Amino acid sequence: MSFRDRLYERARRAHRSIVLPEGDDARVREAAQRLTAKGLGVVELLGDVGRDPRATDCAGLLRARHPDKFADDAAARAALRHPLVFGAALVGLGRADVMVGGACYPSGDTIRAALWGVGAAPGIATVSGAFYMVRDDAVLTFTDCAVVPDPTPEQLADSAIAAARDRRRIVGDEPVVAFLSYSTKGSASGPRVERLRRALEILAARRPPPDFPFDGELQGDAALVADVARRKAPGSAVAGHANVLVFPDLDSGNIGYKLVQRLGGWEAIGPILQGLARPVADLSRGASADDIVDTAAVAILQADAS
Repeated sequence: MSFRDRLYERARRAHRSIVLPEGDDARVREAAQRLTAKGLGVVELLGDVGRDPRATDCAGLLRARHPDKFADDAAARAALRHPLVFGAALVGLGRADVMVGGACYPSGDTIRAALWGVGAAPGIATVSGAFYMVRDDAVLTFTDCAVVPDPTPEQLADSAIAAARDRRRIVGDEPVVAFLSYSTKGSASGPRVERLRRALEILAARRPPPDFPFDGELQGDAALVADVARRKAPGSAVAGHANVLVFPDLDSGNIGYKLVQRLGGWEAIGPILQGLARPVADLSRGASADDIVDTAAVAILQADAS
């Protein structure tokens, strides 16, 4: 089976509930029909959230989680008028397993709703965004390609941990993590190389949970090509075998995935938000119904081991 076939089959077996907050959008309604037809989950389309009887419980959740932002019910209910906030709160309450939103709103709205409604996963302080790059049977995880423009060493470590955790859930194999740079193992120097080295130190100090091989700094060819790895990074357990690529900043991550997609012919599934306590998935405002279905299937597998 193809990666998508395996993804769908595992999502079917999970039997999860999916909330789609933007029920007025034609693409979202079409995606809901396809998700149901494919048996990928129990789908709820949100309509007029102002009249939803669950608003009281959702308001209580927001007030309990963020008393500094929501001092009273009126403030919480005002926030819940945004459908993404309402959908994320339903996930936070356990009334849905997964939320998929952002077809009509910018990513900042989705991330804000996720942080208000479900919060970050234990041990993770930074939400990041990955793309799953697929060609034939090959699947690579690219992170962070969607959220943090200029990550600190701590944020790079968070991104690596979140990507590794999700790769096990979504792809089903063992993550091998490479921190990418213009330098391989001291071939160059400078503040940006030092930042990556500090990220590696932080990641090493956080064991467990980073129970996966990781290494850096590595150039892209050293991370992916065994012959190059033997010359540039002999003895590395990661070089030449990486399947999770941690980009040093959002410029390189975003440019990298789009070049691989457009020039290399790889399919890009994402962005997939990582590092949340429960799955809240972000969509591009240009997303098609098929994109929404794929993103929902990935988010279902994020829930499968939550």
